[in-house]
Amino acid sequence: MLTLPNLLTLSRIFAVPLLAFLLWWPRWEAGYGLAFALYSLMGITDYFDGYIARSSGAVSRLGVFLDPIADKIMVAAVILVLTAQGVLTGPYVGDAHVIAGLIILVREIAVSGLREFLGGIQVSVPVSRLAKWKTTFQLVSLGALILGHAMPWWNLDLGAITFNVPHTVGLTTLWAAAVLTLITGWDYLRVGLKHMD
Repeated sequence: MLTLPNLLTLSRIFAVPLLAFLLWWPRWEAGYGLAFALYSLMGITDYFDGYIARSSGAVSRLGVFLDPIADKIMVAAVILVLTAQGVLTGPYVGDAHVIAGLIILVREIAVSGLREFLGGIQVSVPVSRLAKWKTTFQLVSLGALILGHAMPWWNLDLGAITFNVPHTVGLTTLWAAAVLTLITGWDYLRVGLKHMD
């Protein structure tokens, strides 16, 4: 059923190719500015599709199915394009920040498979508060990484070190999300193992 919440969710999925296109050229500041605006709009629709569905009693099976998929597609696309274009780099460790993105992607795939398995045996795994924090750090980190390339002049000098403020915030929160990803992923796995032969 194509209710307003479901249309908002679908709009996020259909916007992913445009978002990836805008992120393809890291030196295109205007493109990254547009990408940040689109990414923010997608985040806003993520909030409102759930809010409208719950407040109007329009929660549907299609919406329950599509919403997490839309989120995962968006996050995976942004991480992959930023990695491909060398954006997930920083001081001291270079491109090792890609590991944080990889941890997030692996966990998303594993938890999706685990949820599918548990759903088949009618076991529900509620989203924990820690998982919500993980999602918050994840969304903030990717938005900040995009913003850093839209505003390469937003730098801070600390003696001999100069760093781009949003880019540094993005890398820091990406690692925070990766740590929470490991913790919450283990929590899901522990529940799943109880129901496996």
